[in-house]
Amino acid sequence: MGIFDLFGKKDVATDLRKQLPYNITTEFVPYKLKANNRGSATLIVGLRNMTQEPVTSSVVVEVPDRISLDTTGIAKEKEVRLGTIAPSESKEAKVEVFSSSGTDKGEYTITITAFIHYRDYAHVLNAMKKRTVVEAV
Repeated sequence: MGIFDLFGKKDVATDLRKQLPYNITTEFVPYKLKANNRGSATLIVGLRNMTQEPVTSSVVVEVPDRISLDTTGIAKEKEVRLGTIAPSESKEAKVEVFSSSGTDKGEYTITITAFIHYRDYAHVLNAMKKRTVVEAV
């Protein structure tokens, strides 16, 4: 019998840490970036809650050198707060990925990290990473 049982609340933190929290899907529109030229593609990150509890969620997108998340070419990381996602519910985050005159032809690996938060966005309970590739032609 735990301390939470006395007050009628259940401790779901241990259950949320044991299982994979999300199903992450990615899509680029258009599916390629322009090499050695200014251009952009929209990265659509789909997040589906695979737990049995509603969770507060956010997504962090990180890009390598030569591409960026803003038109100036400086931003390499961006956080999108999605709010509370109910069990089996899906939400999308859209992030613009930009190429520049310094973007060479080739493949670029983008890292996506999805977080489960508790209390507020400063406290992390669990996280899951996925990598996706965008090609510059």
